[in-house]
Amino acid sequence: MGGIRLVLIDIDGTLLGPAGVPACAWEAAARARAAGLHLGICTGRPGRGFALEYARRLDPEGLHIFESGAVVVSGEKIVQSRVLPEAAYRRLHELSRLHGIPFEVYTAQGGFYRETDHPDLLAHETLLGFEAGVEDLAHPPGPVVRVQYLWRGAAWPPVRQAIRAMPGVELHESTSPGMPGVGFSSVTAAGVSKRQAAEWVAAQMGLELKQVAMVGDGENDLELIQAAGLGIAMGNAPARVRAAADRVVAPVEACGLAQALDLAVESM
Repeated sequence: MGGIRLVLIDIDGTLLGPAGVPACAWEAAARARAAGLHLGICTGRPGRGFALEYARRLDPEGLHIFESGAVVVSGEKIVQSRVLPEAAYRRLHELSRLHGIPFEVYTAQGGFYRETDHPDLLAHETLLGFEAGVEDLAHPPGPVVRVQYLWRGAAWPPVRQAIRAMPGVELHESTSPGMPGVGFSSVTAAGVSKRQAAEWVAAQMGLELKQVAMVGDGENDLELIQAAGLGIAMGNAPARVRAAADRVVAPVEACGLAQALDLAVESM
């Protein structure tokens, strides 16, 4: 079957660091494409704004995974999406209001919504590179593929516990160097994950997961880092993620992604 043919790349803390995307990352991506590797984004972010720009720059014809695996995009076309059950969505929204935690909604057609002007929600819009619509999210404007809580401190643990006890949903937790001190906890339909989406993308390309490399830095990357043919953790990843990886590279700001892409080329 051959070696690595596809490299999937997380955004926050992997491609994107505190000072933006290092020039060395784009240079290494160009080398990897020239060597014959396919590149794809694999992120919890929606397929809009900066994330979509990054995907197009990495590989304009590639398959890119967004919304923690709930959506796959090729070009500007959504080629796969998985929607949250309505009853689960209602409970997730209720938990946000009950505990006063900022809440975002992402729809199957790329919609992005909030219902308050909480400073963390506004800061997140800047990080994403596009504005959210403001709606009464008791009645979302379209099928919902993902919701996200932006939290700080002690308010989150009881909500996490309630979500983990809910049937039909999957919890994905991460952070971003662009918003230190804020937790990003997304919820999708059960069975949605970066790994599941990676398997689907690989199959569309006639590949197996052992021919895929995953480069990431977060707990939400861990399952795919372990399952991929080559799992690479950034040097800024938590110890548990680094321990599970086949290889560990430098932190994002020290050209870790460039190192990872060069490793993938060597593993072709």
